[in-house]
Amino acid sequence: RGKNMDFNDTPDQAKFRAKCKEWLDSNAQLKDTSKRANVESNLEELIAKAKVWQKKKYDAGWAMLHWPKEYGGINATPIERIIWAQEESKYDVPGSIFEIGLGMCGPVMMQYASEEQKERYLPPMAEGKEIWCQLFSEPSAGSDVAGLRSKAVKDGDEWIINGQKVWTSGAHYSDFGILVVRHDPDLEKHKGLTFFFVDMKSPGITVKPIKQITGTAGSGAGFNEVYFDDVRIPDSQRLGEIGDGWKVAITTLMNERLAVGDAKGADVNEALSLAKDKDDFGQLMIKNQAVRDKLADWFCEANGLKYTKFRTMSALSKGEAPGPEASITKIVSANKLQAIGNFGIDSGDMAGMLIDEEDGMSSFQAAWLGAPGLRIAGGTDEILKNIIAERVLGLPQDPRADKGLPFKDIPSGK
Repeated sequence: RGKNMDFNDTPDQAKFRAKCKEWLDSNAQLKDTSKRANVESNLEELIAKAKVWQKKKYDAGWAMLHWPKEYGGINATPIERIIWAQEESKYDVPGSIFEIGLGMCGPVMMQYASEEQKERYLPPMAEGKEIWCQLFSEPSAGSDVAGLRSKAVKDGDEWIINGQKVWTSGAHYSDFGILVVRHDPDLEKHKGLTFFFVDMKSPGITVKPIKQITGTAGSGAGFNEVYFDDVRIPDSQRLGEIGDGWKVAITTLMNERLAVGDAKGADVNEALSLAKDKDDFGQLMIKNQAVRDKLADWFCEANGLKYTKFRTMSALSKGEAPGPEASITKIVSANKLQAIGNFGIDSGDMAGMLIDEEDGMSSFQAAWLGAPGLRIAGGTDEILKNIIAERVLGLPQDPRADKGLPFKDIPSGK
């Protein structure tokens, strides 16, 4: 063990882990790791199964462990939250459509919403009755979120919103969303922003699903374009002060790093299983030295990620906050996912892209097609590398040509 790292459960943590396992054993089936899983493609079935599972967890007190009891939690510690996630990941349960709501929207509402709003919105969010999305990225503002152009104009006790958001995961089935828009283009780009939450059924909101290379636009994490045409939002749905939009957004983005840190999908165990079964010109792929080298690399990366998470666990168990080094998780996991997907495709030779839900290959195809998007979502590889360079290694910041300029004076390339 590392000098400052303790990977063992304390007696109380071991007792909590056993309690988690006991409930999961009674309510779910363990994953069969000997089989390569197919990708869930039917959106309606995915939502229905996810809601049933979320409700079951909510009724038993497992839905949002670290939230206060009045909002559906049990006041669990951060390390208990991780223990639950570790144990639940071993079971064959529905992929969550609630990650954005519970992982990003919930913490922001908890910090900035009124008490009445928290009582109204947080329990249904935790129970799975209402689904939330995050309305941040725009056609001209992806990695540079502060460069957004959607406008908010104050009109009495309401705000009129006009603009476009894009790459909004789950907007087509969400009930509510969190939204950051520009209220003053005469201020610097980080200072002219204000933050709201919005009913996705409001007049003037149009959601257009984006058909993705991974399949239909109705997939569980399907992206969308969202248009705002004179959408009216009550000022009571503003989160934070006018002009505090970037400050509130940072709270969301910090939680996003935890919520979407892992690139989920085909992993080294599935690649190993494939190599043991797949014929390669008369012998199994596992006999090929190049294949064995790849498997060894992915095994090392998987374990590096595992022990990086253990560092986070050690920090949380001591009451410390995880550091910016956690940004490495998505860089490594998304690139590993893309490489493993590519390996699966290559193993099928010219038939590698012929998707057959019955042959167990769809998880590799989904990984190969979807991983490039994961390397962008929640912060591109380049953005995360900059975070590590500046905040972990102490390197100087990149020069910013827009620093100190009013947003309206920043060259836009038009």
